[in-house]
Amino acid sequence: MVTVSSVNRSKSDVKLTRVVAIGAALLSLAACNTVAGAGKDVSSVGHDMSRGASSAQQGIANSTGASSQ
Repeated sequence: MVTVSSVNRSKSDVKLTRVVAIGAALLSLAACNTVAGAGKDVSSVGHDMSRGASSAQQGIANSTGASSQ
């Protein structure tokens, strides 16, 4: 037998489940953006270090007259 209170409870459970699912989806999207941003930051640091190393190598080659290859 289905009572009014059990029907109301089921509807509220469905609403709560939907709210939790939407909240989880939003948090997942936010986390993806955060991880992607961190990856770009790390990549940028790597490129900067590579350019700095190349510049230092070229400076050494220029000051010693050695080939940079």
